[in-house]
Amino acid sequence: MKHIVALLLLTPSLLFAELKVPHFFSDHMVLQRERAAAIWGKADAGSEVNVSFKGKSATTKAAADGKWRAEIETGAADAKGAVLTISAGTDKIEIQDVLVGEVWFASGQSNMYYTMNRSPEYAGLIAESNHPALRMFNAPLVTAEENQDDIDGSWKAATPETVADYSAVAFFFARKLHLELGVPVGVIKSAWGGKPVETFTSREALNTLPGTKALVDAMLKDESSFDQAKADAAYATKLEQWKATMAAAKGKADVDRKRLPKKPDAPKRPLLTEGRPGVLYAAMIHPFVGYTMRGAIWYQGEGNAKPGAVPYDQTLPLMINDWRKRWGDEFSFYYVQLASYHAPSTEPGTPDSWALCQDRMRRVLATTPKTGMAITNDVGEANDIHPKNKKDPGERLARWALAKDYGKELIYSGPLFKTSEAKDGAIRVTFDQAGEGLTSRDGGALKRFEIAGADKKWKWADAKIDGKDVVLVSSAEVKQPVAVRYAWAANPEGANLVNSDGLPASVFRTDDWDDVEIKVDASAAQAANERRAMGAEIRSIAAERAKHDRKSPEYQALNKKFQELMAKYKEGAPKK
Repeated sequence: MKHIVALLLLTPSLLFAELKVPHFFSDHMVLQRERAAAIWGKADAGSEVNVSFKGKSATTKAAADGKWRAEIETGAADAKGAVLTISAGTDKIEIQDVLVGEVWFASGQSNMYYTMNRSPEYAGLIAESNHPALRMFNAPLVTAEENQDDIDGSWKAATPETVADYSAVAFFFARKLHLELGVPVGVIKSAWGGKPVETFTSREALNTLPGTKALVDAMLKDESSFDQAKADAAYATKLEQWKATMAAAKGKADVDRKRLPKKPDAPKRPLLTEGRPGVLYAAMIHPFVGYTMRGAIWYQGEGNAKPGAVPYDQTLPLMINDWRKRWGDEFSFYYVQLASYHAPSTEPGTPDSWALCQDRMRRVLATTPKTGMAITNDVGEANDIHPKNKKDPGERLARWALAKDYGKELIYSGPLFKTSEAKDGAIRVTFDQAGEGLTSRDGGALKRFEIAGADKKWKWADAKIDGKDVVLVSSAEVKQPVAVRYAWAANPEGANLVNSDGLPASVFRTDDWDDVEIKVDASAAQAANERRAMGAEIRSIAAERAKHDRKSPEYQALNKKFQELMAKYKEGAPKK
């Protein structure tokens, strides 16, 4: 991008602000076709700003704070790069090689961040990837206390050199759209591994839901009591301990080294800590708000699939609606259901927070318009939360877009629970998205169906396909069944119900019983948090105490406080 800045021929007191735009308005970008694409930035207050592109132009005026925004008609898809020109007075920005096509936003945690080069089987595909009209903007990992207007990064076309660092899920999604639609596709990827949905949602939205407001309140409480000096002192102590441990392990055999500790992280203020509520929204989502696009894809949930978490069928719609409100656009939103993980369960009726989160994801389809879900319970790995297969999740997301956004006639999902009816000692379950007909993946009997009566005692069920879209579920051990579950496990090994396209059926349950969630002792969790905080304070005092002479008044005062806290810490130790 070429910035041509006017020479200042006026007196120093009459300096003008330089014309600026965020980093994602840059060379090789993709604009959404057949829409008025929003362009914005900063200029001198009150100055007239002109935006022109392919014979179209728009004019606006910079506000008192210098901010301006314009919309430019993009027309039909165009893979031939054009110049987008922005001018204000004698300042001019020329953005080169701008394409027109389909734009999508990709976000979430590690499985969206997961890059192509992490799966060895994609090496050949990377080497032959040459798609000049498929482009991605990769946002860096940054945090912020307040909403940001810009974020670093650049647009890169898909080549063997660049695809290796692409989000794998986003690449397979975009590649399928690009090949089937024959138009340019641009993806903005802004994701961070290991982070809960709450950190990608604005604090204003989080404050409207009791469960998430409690998370915000807890963070603000932590922020108010955060002492950088104490935190730094405690960190210095832990770092020295870690160095000593590593030094002692040097040269020893692996069997003697045992499991070495992870290097401690430098302390951060709660409002700048990436997993806390709203922090990543402020830094990594808000800068893009308003970028004209077709929709968003999302792969996250691992950070919320835990006992006691605010239900995901509340938190995900909260974020979706928050983003849509801020964009001023009811854009499509498609997400990946959690893949299988952990050792396979062997007993019916086993409480499982992972399966519960998967099912809550399924329920979002019915409560939140223009959403879609890629079912992936056939993709996961028992010992790896990051399955190497990213092609199926990405292309299954693309199926939703092709059907819902681009009018393609195709089966866009695996079988989804529709209705159930108990009759004659069995339960008749009807599915949507059966395609030409339900079947089993391996040609054998259907597995992983569970059934229970009013006593809530779950038994493995016999399940038989009855017609095109119905499964008849029963058990000789349950004479009067009232509820059915399918694939209710973090890793439902053997689950084999698919449709005619081979797409797997989603986990579901027909009951609303409370035996699905692992019970959490809130008081015990709070006590554990308080104990961790006390431990950090003890380490900080010990580090400060070590700086003074043992006979000094400062040492004596710190030592007294240290002894009092240690006594309290020992009293609160869990009983064996």
